[in-house]
Formats: sequence, structure tokens, C-alpha cells
Amino acid sequence: MIFFNAIVLAIVEGLTEFLPISSTGHLILVERFFPLDAAEGSKFGKAFEVLIQLPAIVAVVVYFWSRLWPFGRGEEHRAKTVALWSRVAVAFAPAALLGFLFHDAIESRLMYSVPVAVALVAGGVVLIALEYRGHVATFESVHDVSFRTAFGIGMLQCLALFPGTSRSAATIIGAMLLGAGRAAAAEFSFFLAVPTMIGASTLTLVKHGVGFTGQQWALLALGSAVSFATAYAAIAFLMRYIQRHSFTGFGVYRIVLGGIVLLAYFVYGW
Repeated sequence: MIFFNAIVLAIVEGLTEFLPISSTGHLILVERFFPLDAAEGSKFGKAFEVLIQLPAIVAVVVYFWSRLWPFGRGEEHRAKTVALWSRVAVAFAPAALLGFLFHDAIESRLMYSVPVAVALVAGGVVLIALEYRGHVATFESVHDVSFRTAFGIGMLQCLALFPGTSRSAATIIGAMLLGAGRAAAAEFSFFLAVPTMIGASTLTLVKHGVGFTGQQWALLALGSAVSFATAYAAIAFLMRYIQRHSFTGFGVYRIVLGGIVLLAYFVYGW
């Protein structure tokens, strides 16, 4: 049963990490029904949820390899790729600092259903409002993101430290508000996820160590494989989806899910 739970959690992580619907929020909710903690200890359960983000990052690198690897395609490609990574580094800095300073406080006070539900609803309203007002892009290529725009996106990514907000939603919305087209916003969000999630996983390893049992390593291996496959599929889906659709559907989904969770909590005591 514990391996089945690990598969379910890994599927949820992979499918939701790059969609603007909050992977952390979904994991907090789904874990209530498919826990790892009962059999494996609370520290491992939290470590598992963070560490299976790493194969999701590998999925980004594999999917966008030709865009992310600066070598082997000429001087112009190398210069553009290095410039892109420098902007990603600028965007990464604000959340890295705040996450390091306030990680423990956030984990102890906000990692439960009500804050997640409120953030889901609020993010859904913002997504719908952004699409409803009409979005006029001033640039369509991720290579046109300036340092100033990158820093602005990074500041907005800090909102995702609040569980349920969604890192991808915060960065995609931020990029669009700062002039990016949907595809450029989504791509920059994917690229920014690489250092952000590596940093979060490293912080988890430092805090919890790697003293896992054989079964725990097996759970991590299984979860990693599932997370990679589902994350790759989610990336491919989103890049196709945004070519013809807006983010309104994701906003509606967030509001409905958040409303159900709030109803369950306040009416049924869940």
C-alpha cells in the first residue's frame, strides 16, 4: 500500500508542478488520503514530496535541452543562452533568500488545508481577471526578458512561498503582467523552476539528511520515475495548450477546488 501511495503522490507532483494550480497545495490535500508518514515517519514524508521535484526538473531540462544547453550550436546560441541563464539567476535570488529565512515558519504555520484553499481561490481569481481584462504582450520570446523584468518576476515568485499559491502561477502571471506573451511566460517559468526547485531540494537534504532506509530509497526511486514521466507529459501538454487557450480554465479549476476544500473544512469539519 505504501508504494501505491508513493505512486499517487508522484503523479500529483509531476502533473501539477508546472501547471498554474499549485503542486504543494495538491500534495498537502492528497496526502491526507495517501499518506507516507504513517509507515515511514513524518520527516521522510516531507522529504519525499520535495525530492521528487528533482526528476520533474530533469523533465524540464530534457524537454528544453536544445534551448538550455549553451554549447555546441555556435557563438550566437551560446551568448543568448548564457544571457538567459543570467536573467534566470536574477529572478531566482529573491525567493531563494526569503525561502532560506522563512522556510521553517511557513512549514509549521501554513502547511494545512485552509491556507492552501484560500490561496487556490485567490490565485484562480487573479488568473481569470488577467485573462478577462485582455493581455497585450510586448514581447513573445523568452530571450527578450530584461534584467528588470526578470527581477520583477522573481519578486512575484516570492508569493509562491505561501502554500497553494503555485510557483508556476506566480511566475507566469508575473511575466504576463510585465509584458510577456503566454509562451514566453510559461517558458521562463519552466527555466526559473530549475534553480528554485534544486535549491528547495538541497535545503530539505540539509535539514533532514540522507539517512533513509532501503525501503525509503526504493520509494524515492519509484516516485522519481513516475514524477519525471508525468512532469514531461504536463510540460508538453501546457506548451500545446497555451497556443490555443487562455489560463481561464485553470483559474476556474482553482476556485472550484479551493471552494470544495473550504466547504469540507467549515461545514463538515474535514
